[in-house]
Amino acid sequence: MSPPDDIMDATWCALCRRGYADLTMQAIADETDKSKAALHYHYDSKQELLESFLDHAADRFLERLHKAAAEAETPAAQLSAVVDAAFSPPVGDDRESVSAALLELRAQAPHQPAFRERLCEADDAFCDLLAAVLAAGVESGAFRADLDPQRAARTIVTFFDGSRLRQVSLDEDPEMARTLLESYLDSAVYAEGQR
Repeated sequence: MSPPDDIMDATWCALCRRGYADLTMQAIADETDKSKAALHYHYDSKQELLESFLDHAADRFLERLHKAAAEAETPAAQLSAVVDAAFSPPVGDDRESVSAALLELRAQAPHQPAFRERLCEADDAFCDLLAAVLAAGVESGAFRADLDPQRAARTIVTFFDGSRLRQVSLDEDPEMARTLLESYLDSAVYAEGQR
């Protein structure tokens, strides 16, 4: 059973406004028309709610990436579309708030095995999508014949994760990482004359 969208949206808003340390069931309830008791009807604890929220957020993110890839016709266009979607927050979301909220949840992963498991699953799915696009590009000749799709996918995800971390902790413009990623793609991914 999928989680109620209004509770997931309220969790998102409360997390962005208050951060993980000040996130309570009451704070989440305050972002919706439900009472705290109603939240407990769906979730036994804040931990359980946040586990569901991580699944929900990962599903939304991956749906956007898969949609972006499906709407592009060539592997090169798919790669560009997936990178664009990954670096852009959903419509209506503030990139900095999104990055800060997700980074706070990621920071809990060393202490919350259930968080780590969900984050690893989402990371693997992101890498798998990129690796499939990259493998198709190698086969079509758009990407270098000696490209290792799995390794290149991990590198792209690392650029993306590093960008979010630097944006939140150092106030660095994510376009800096995006520019570095484009340089990497030009030098290590695209076949000569294919960009």
